[in-house]
Amino acid sequence: MSNLNGSQPGNNGQAKGQPALRVIPLGGLHEIGKNTCVFEYGDDLMLVDAGLAFPSDGMHGVNVVLPDTSYLRENQKRIRGMIVTHGHEDHIGGIPHHLKNFNIPIIYGPRLALSILTGKMEEAGVMDRTILQTVSPREVVKVGQHFSVEFIRNTHSMADSYTLAITTPAGVIVFTGDFKFDHTPVDGEHFDIARLAHYGEQGVLCLFSDSTNAELPGFCPPERSVFPHLDRHISQAEGRVIITTFASSIHRVSMILELALKNGRKVGLLGRSMLNVIAKARELGYMRAPDDLFVPIKQIRDLPDRETLLLMTGSQGEPLAALSRISRGEHPQVQVKNSDTIIFSASPIPGNTISVVNTIDRLMMLGAKVVYGKGEGIHVSGHSFQEDHKLMLALARPKFFVPVHGEHRMLVAHAKTAQSMGIPADHTLIIDNGDVVELTPDSIRKGDPVKAGIELLDASRNGIVDARVLKERQQLAEDGVITLLAVITTDGVMAAPPRVNIRGVVTTADARKLSIWAEREITWVLENRWSQLSRNTGGKAPDVDWVGVQREVELGLQRRLRRELQVEPLIICLVQPAPAGTPAYKGRADAEPDNRPAPRGRKEVGRDGGREAGRELSRELVRDPARVATAAPAPAAAVPEAKDTAPSAEEADPSGRIRRRRSAAVAG
Repeated sequence: MSNLNGSQPGNNGQAKGQPALRVIPLGGLHEIGKNTCVFEYGDDLMLVDAGLAFPSDGMHGVNVVLPDTSYLRENQKRIRGMIVTHGHEDHIGGIPHHLKNFNIPIIYGPRLALSILTGKMEEAGVMDRTILQTVSPREVVKVGQHFSVEFIRNTHSMADSYTLAITTPAGVIVFTGDFKFDHTPVDGEHFDIARLAHYGEQGVLCLFSDSTNAELPGFCPPERSVFPHLDRHISQAEGRVIITTFASSIHRVSMILELALKNGRKVGLLGRSMLNVIAKARELGYMRAPDDLFVPIKQIRDLPDRETLLLMTGSQGEPLAALSRISRGEHPQVQVKNSDTIIFSASPIPGNTISVVNTIDRLMMLGAKVVYGKGEGIHVSGHSFQEDHKLMLALARPKFFVPVHGEHRMLVAHAKTAQSMGIPADHTLIIDNGDVVELTPDSIRKGDPVKAGIELLDASRNGIVDARVLKERQQLAEDGVITLLAVITTDGVMAAPPRVNIRGVVTTADARKLSIWAEREITWVLENRWSQLSRNTGGKAPDVDWVGVQREVELGLQRRLRRELQVEPLIICLVQPAPAGTPAYKGRADAEPDNRPAPRGRKEVGRDGGREAGRELSRELVRDPARVATAAPAPAAAVPEAKDTAPSAEEADPSGRIRRRRSAAVAG
């Protein structure tokens, strides 16, 4: 079905030596989400979508995952504009954050998508960083000097969705966006198959096509097919009906509102995104429902359960979503009843399955009837199956093919489908984020890749969680943390026993053993590393690299714990500097010796007057146990809350021996 010999519009005027068209996905490959793609020709750079993804279980404290946009920041002066295909979060969710880092002159997109985006941009305070321009079906916009983009209506799980026909000097590119062929769309807006076929007849250089369901045979069921199944469950429910679905699934939400009206139920909405999207969709006419159908959640509790339907977020088990909070008994307005029927009208996104299953289990344990799973017919995908893909290939008739938007196995399955439709294997590329597809009228190949990866945002959506922070959070979650307070003088003497604080560490070693090990590591660093960490500048006090001291102690204790106990907790060493000449802490007489050799060529230090003063340690501590602490008090904010885990001082007993006492407070 491919037209390998077909003519390419715009090719005749392309002289030899002109640059190739470069297509660079920064997200959406080998994964689900954060779909972001760059089209580049000459000095023009155009973006298509800029989405986000949700964090995996190991990304502690991360709320949003975005693609690394280093390439865009480096080339921001070449950005001519952005095209938005539709309003799902995995296609527009990253735009407000990106606008904080670089300007986008203009963004073209559907009315519904840009209406949702407007709210996000206002919240982020970036409305002045771009211009939003709505488009209509078959409208053509010019981006830069080299790109003309026509918006072709398609069908998807979200209203107002488009496939793109991008005319470039190299040829026409069809970029499908998310799609399926739904011949009975809920809103009556059909896929513009005729316009797609027109480009296929004229000649398409390359097709970039959504691969999310490339492994599934047949056609994707129409959205309307869930209507009778939802109707059955709602009509048969004896008490309240609670339904969770994607807030952005406008067609699904429209059907649920229609069924609530049909079954005489008032609707209460929970979840910020559900409230916002429904308000935008009703305002723009994509959703029709009478005002009196909706009742504020505080008032809906006064209605009979048989006349109540609650529509909310939480279909993916998000910890802060309404249904998740209800399942944990933490929601202030809604508690689960035995008579409730709870319907999951969504399937888990890959990576969210465990969270969803746990939410379902909690709801069942509270006594609710939970309806979920493929067998119930209450959810259909918005992404095309294999037969939909074949139809797209037959209509577009591309010379070259690149599967996008999916995990690796999905891309491979889609490539095989393309080959079954006559696309030669050497005319197909399977790529990853950062790979560069270089297209000419007669060739397709991979160019040199650009930097790609991820950026992790915390709850504020402002702070970037870098790799170091993420690793530390993973260590905290998996192995716990040990904090260590060391009092060290500016002339390299340990002036007090180290204070060790343990949180979340499973170990067979007792607190005293850990304290002795910490003491040995500090002593070793002072005797073997101090000359590299301290520099005499001619002033009253030497210039000490206290951060380096902390790091050396941390690394030494980490190695010992890994070797002795096979645990790797996060080690945090806090150094409290003390004035030179402060009496030294002698150390425990019964501690095991440290037989590690000193590094060659490094002068042994610490045998000065400070060491000499340490010989008087016992008498000094008996006379004034608080002397060390008062000599150089640590800032309160810098010292963690202590645990009764380490010796704090030594005092003489009547027999003349040194006995240890423990304290629950950190010195200073």
